[in-house]
Amino acid sequence: MTQRYGMEIRAATSAEAPGLAVLLAEAGHPVDAQDLAVRLGALRQAPAAALMAWQWGPPSGLVVLHWYPGLFSPRPIAQITTLLVAEQDRRRGVGRMLVKAAAQAARAAGCNDMELAVPDDAPDMAGFCEATGFARAGLRFTRSLRRRS
Repeated sequence: MTQRYGMEIRAATSAEAPGLAVLLAEAGHPVDAQDLAVRLGALRQAPAAALMAWQWGPPSGLVVLHWYPGLFSPRPIAQITTLLVAEQDRRRGVGRMLVKAAAQAARAAGCNDMELAVPDDAPDMAGFCEATGFARAGLRFTRSLRRRS
């Protein structure tokens, strides 16, 4: 747990699902709070961490990271798969605190490197990534594994 100016970074549990569901919906990723509670529980059993920023009211931010072994490194690689900060809490250092907490969790898991995939619809994230120590490392492509109707 990390604290700064009343802001607390802690593991996100199923109990925080209703507030985190609001945060996700505001970011354009609506999810049912009960489904989210199940997913948060599953993350606790996986090589992953879900950390939330909280001050006094609803959650201010969320970072989710996973780690996995790779062929080019003797140690696992951490990847931030979700990084969200509530709109009213942006430009207050919440994102930096979440990335710092994610880095601590990744180091504790034995990782040497951490990646952050930036979606195309978030060009402002590139500047944030560079300001928090990430270096640009190519493109990322995705593909659905389900048939489209």
